[in-house]
Amino acid sequence: MNKEVLLQNQKSWDSMADTWFGTTALPVYGCLAPTEAQLQLFPDLGDKKILDIGCGSGHSLKWCGDNGASELWGIDISAKQIQNADKYLAENGYKATLSVSPMEEMETLPKNYFDVIYSIYALGWTVDLPKTIKNIYDCLKRGGTLIFSWDHPLMHCVTAREQKFFLEGCNYLSDEMVSFELRGNPVTIQNRKMSTWINTLAEENFKIEKVIEETSQDVLEKEYEFSESYYAPSRAKVMPLSFIVKATKM
Repeated sequence: MNKEVLLQNQKSWDSMADTWFGTTALPVYGCLAPTEAQLQLFPDLGDKKILDIGCGSGHSLKWCGDNGASELWGIDISAKQIQNADKYLAENGYKATLSVSPMEEMETLPKNYFDVIYSIYALGWTVDLPKTIKNIYDCLKRGGTLIFSWDHPLMHCVTAREQKFFLEGCNYLSDEMVSFELRGNPVTIQNRKMSTWINTLAEENFKIEKVIEETSQDVLEKEYEFSESYYAPSRAKVMPLSFIVKATKM
């Protein structure tokens, strides 16, 4: 596990946590992707124990509480994110068990305990995907559900210019580490092929229920001017910006 990358990303997320408050949270899965209202991936949350991996400001946990979850748990690498989540949930009448922890180190969480574990645009930050997936598997009850979303793997390989899209900028076949600035803060993530995600789940004995690579129908039905922006609707009309996976612990 790359401790240096974890420390760098932790410091950066502490620095920019407030600027992401309430961003990309359930029922939203990702940029211009279908929502939970359209996809209906979650089971009935009544009396269910829920764990949010990379819980951010707590807005997804509130959605789970609003939908009947009996226990709300969350982890995040950023102490500032956990502080924001604790305050936000308390203001909305919810008590959650929150902890500052990288997803690669979940040993203190209860095993075979959670009915649903999910991660909305956070799982891709892991520096050790096999270890993180194993941690999730260990914490889920048998028959429990994992749902997560992230940037579509091709996003990093497509650039937009001159009214066209070009497949360039990275080697899709290489699960390479990439460093860049995010809102003025240095971060590092690993690009992963779709097969890396799916095979890692399968190797940990998850059953893949659904893989969704779609753009919201609302976006597809409208016309947009071409834009070179990374998450532009014009790009979403020709390729998915996000992918979503639902899997079951066997």
